[in-house]
Amino acid sequence: MNWTQLLSGKRLGMEEYSERKHRRTDFQRDYDRLIFSSPFRRLQNKTQVFPLPGSIFVHNRLTHSLEVSCVGRSLGNNVSKGLMEKYPDGSVNFPEIGSIVSAACLAHDMGNPPFGHSGERAISGYFSEGNGKILEGAVRGEGGRWEDFVRFEGNANAMRLLTHQFIGRRKGGFALTYCTLASIVKYPYSSVLSGEKGKFGFFQSEEETYCQIAAELGIHTHGAGPVRPIRYPLVYLVEAADDICYQIMDIEDAHKLRILTNEETIGLLLNFFEGDRLKHVTEVMRMVDDFNEQIAYLRSGIIGLLVDECSRVFLENEERILAGAFDGTLIKEISEPVKQAYAACSKVAYAKIYKAKEVLDIELAGYHIFSHLIDSLTEAVIHPGSAYSKLLLQRIPEQYDTKAPSAYGKIQCVLDYISGMTDVYALDLYRKITGMSLPDV
Repeated sequence: MNWTQLLSGKRLGMEEYSERKHRRTDFQRDYDRLIFSSPFRRLQNKTQVFPLPGSIFVHNRLTHSLEVSCVGRSLGNNVSKGLMEKYPDGSVNFPEIGSIVSAACLAHDMGNPPFGHSGERAISGYFSEGNGKILEGAVRGEGGRWEDFVRFEGNANAMRLLTHQFIGRRKGGFALTYCTLASIVKYPYSSVLSGEKGKFGFFQSEEETYCQIAAELGIHTHGAGPVRPIRYPLVYLVEAADDICYQIMDIEDAHKLRILTNEETIGLLLNFFEGDRLKHVTEVMRMVDDFNEQIAYLRSGIIGLLVDECSRVFLENEERILAGAFDGTLIKEISEPVKQAYAACSKVAYAKIYKAKEVLDIELAGYHIFSHLIDSLTEAVIHPGSAYSKLLLQRIPEQYDTKAPSAYGKIQCVLDYISGMTDVYALDLYRKITGMSLPDV
């Protein structure tokens, strides 16, 4: 792959449209378009890890995405500077890498359903072991890809949200640049190749769109068989920004919620430093008595350290990345002391944070709410003739195609609607259709 072709400014759905010149670059416009969109704003009411805040503020999907975007811009700018030094003739648009990565980071979680990862599991569970199992024959009989539902993936749903032309909407979805769209596809293959982890990058309905993007950008494909393109290079930076933020910020949130003590949290974060840097950090911390301030200072330093480490790994492996020969993630190739500190945070997160009562409670509630909504709405679109179905279908906005001709399309309509809900909206709808909450009379 070559950088000249990889950094194309072509925009999905507007390939033949000649726009007037803007002061903003194409990639800066991607960023602004996402920031001002309704699906992005709805992230403020979607669970990241912990339940949405009461008296203590913790991260939601919106704040997480904004922070990932900031870190992604730093990674992109570092890599841009390194590549301009390596290729100094100025023929490639390297300065825009920071803007591309930053925009892609904003969008990376936009396809995630409410209630954190329990929303994804509820969707998959409904079709793999719930009432939705009976629809497999109808979907497969029409040539639909059943694996898209039993392995439902927020990453693939983000690709659909950003590119699909919903009823009454513009061609190309958000009409983002090919570069920004390619940068969010962490797993550039379909659900039939997802393996044990169940990760994939696009549904059957968006496979042709991704292949179009890959062809335009010169993204190579692995061997023969089902379509499996090589990763777009900037995906590694988007992924690294996410890895850096969720790991470190989850530790900080756990401290605020008193799941981790002051001593545990500071101990974990100090592990990232050694030698003179550790001495300097320790001296600065002595100047501040407030534990929250100390932890914020450590977090800032660690993010900077991890940004530099991941940037270095990318630049050292740039040729392998372009050749599709780099396996794994940037965070797994950072220097050993920092890698050990990161691994220690991961171990504590899985043992104490992701299994905390508050997290499990929201997952249990989300799973139940989601299962009921999927069941009710799927029944309505598959059998629209009953009186109850007719009433329920009126709750689905017109942009979703409830009259899709195939079972695959009808199910996608339901999942488009449900995955776009906020936690609060999903809970409110659940209460209303179950009769637990009634409008004032």
